[in-house]
Amino acid sequence: MKPERFIVFFTGIIALIMLGAVLKMARGVFLPLVIAGLFSFLFAPVVKYMSKRRIPTFLSTSAVLLIFIGICAAGGLFLNTRILALVEAYPRYHERFGILFSAIVSQLDLSPVWWENIQLAPVVGERLLTLSGFLMGFLTNLVLVVFFLVFLLIGAPYFDLKLDMALSSRNAARAREVTRSISGQISSYLFLQFVLSAATGFFAWGLFSFIGLDFAVTWGVLTFILNFIPNLGSFIAAVPPVLLSLIQFYPDFGPSIVVTIGLLVIQQTIGNFITPKIMGERLNLSPVVILVSLLMWGWLWGVTGAILSVPIASTIKIACDNIGPLKPLGVLMSSGKHFHKIHKQKES
Repeated sequence: MKPERFIVFFTGIIALIMLGAVLKMARGVFLPLVIAGLFSFLFAPVVKYMSKRRIPTFLSTSAVLLIFIGICAAGGLFLNTRILALVEAYPRYHERFGILFSAIVSQLDLSPVWWENIQLAPVVGERLLTLSGFLMGFLTNLVLVVFFLVFLLIGAPYFDLKLDMALSSRNAARAREVTRSISGQISSYLFLQFVLSAATGFFAWGLFSFIGLDFAVTWGVLTFILNFIPNLGSFIAAVPPVLLSLIQFYPDFGPSIVVTIGLLVIQQTIGNFITPKIMGERLNLSPVVILVSLLMWGWLWGVTGAILSVPIASTIKIACDNIGPLKPLGVLMSSGKHFHKIHKQKES
């Protein structure tokens, strides 16, 4: 390998490390910008459609943003109220958990000395209050998201015109093709993921209500939100309701078994049977790419980054597919099923 290629290779690695450091340190700016960009994929077609119907861009943008702000504010306030209710009820559950744990220790003939030195009540209560503060911070950051979204939506009807003025006709057509492909796939993914997550949360809420589990609506909403995180989200969402069912219904373990089996059936049915049939090869991302993206963006931006990991990875892949020198990277990021089908067709 030529020395120039070594220089380019290591320069690229250094640039990636520096980019990650910048994204992590400046998450307060980049995270709202990325969220606004993803929502613009959903809302820009609506604004463009209204613009073609001679509705002023200002009115169409204002209507879309008012609906968006109302939904986000209502959802944030609802979750904050439910978390504060959990904080208030936590001491009662902690007492019952102590009884349950003492019974387990006595049944297994274990020494409870180490448990007596652990004070879970202050720790968990503090975490719940921290989560409540996170939600209120989310509502504050919503202002910055809306600020970015306003400018993105106002400029949406004129984007094609700006491409024609800035680029040659061939390059402008290629750029429009790339942006429309990204917009179409991301919009489709977000909409379908929203519907599937809502269905998962609804059925989970129905299961919890049938069992009589406390805070059934809260756990249903939590299931809906965490279902956006690929692979790990559904597992994380199942932990709190299962633990609460053990504490609430002790010494009867029947409801806990029903909750566990019910969640397993709901998540496996929707995740492994319904989702692949609806999604198909829409994103065409390798499971390894999804996992790496989940870990990387989750480390950079926390839970919000984990939720955004798949749309970001899909955007990078689509861009690579449409840029000549980066096409090999786009192929490596794909799931491989499409190329396997093509290979089998050629063999037959």
